[in-house]
Amino acid sequence: MKEYVILVDKNDLFTGKMEKLEAHQKGLLHRAFSIFIFNDNNELLLQQRANNKYHSGGLWTNTCCSHPRMGESNLEAARRRLKEEMGLECELHYAFNFLYKADFDSGLTEHELDHVFFGKSNEVPEINEEEVESYKYIDLESLKIDIGNHPERYTPWLKICLDKVIEHTENIIQ
Repeated sequence: MKEYVILVDKNDLFTGKMEKLEAHQKGLLHRAFSIFIFNDNNELLLQQRANNKYHSGGLWTNTCCSHPRMGESNLEAARRRLKEEMGLECELHYAFNFLYKADFDSGLTEHELDHVFFGKSNEVPEINEEEVESYKYIDLESLKIDIGNHPERYTPWLKICLDKVIEHTENIIQ
């Protein structure tokens, strides 16, 4: 089954749809979401992307990220993918969005208007090994330090939005 992304303008208004790989080859702006799940110790659940992913394989990133399908809200899509990738279900809260563009050595480009959701859970993830290589919990200060020391280990979108995530955590994960 082909996966499609929702093409949008910088105001998140629908401009069309396109097969996911083609949109990444052409670097077209599309809608996406990122999920950040924290435990009761306020540690962030990171996932290591599966090594076979078509870009950023083996890199560490936020708990889950993907694209909504046509007719699916960002929140519905976030809940679906969190369950599919990490085996988790929890209440999700919208935090903010950000726009970014990142080029990859493979010739692909992520150009996304990314909607960020936060949640809390102490459940043990049941990872989908086609999507996720591994997972770990880390506090945000340690994560920021490690990204500074080893940026090559992390996805571009995590590095781009981390400061804004830190800024919003005080209001959302309490």
